[in-house]
Amino acid sequence: MSIDKNEKKEIISKFAVNENDTGSTVVQIVLLTKKIQNLTEHFKKHKGDNHSKMGLLAMVNRRKKLLSYLHRKDNQKYKEIVKEFNIRSKI
Repeated sequence: MSIDKNEKKEIISKFAVNENDTGSTVVQIVLLTKKIQNLTEHFKKHKGDNHSKMGLLAMVNRRKKLLSYLHRKDNQKYKEIVKEFNIRSKI
């Protein structure tokens, strides 16, 4: 359900602004998106896992807030991320 170290490093290196960047908005959105995708696959097998559904909803809400912030601050980057990861957005 979580992201392994190598995949996480690859994502950070791809979307980081500089080499020490691990917490920029874009990196956080992409990491949350990967976690959400993993949990979605988990729920296809384990439909009754209500505790993890609560965590999924929290991640979706966190990503929604980060996307809203990115939309206000860097609209071009927002559009790129939404398009690349096929994120449904109401903004």
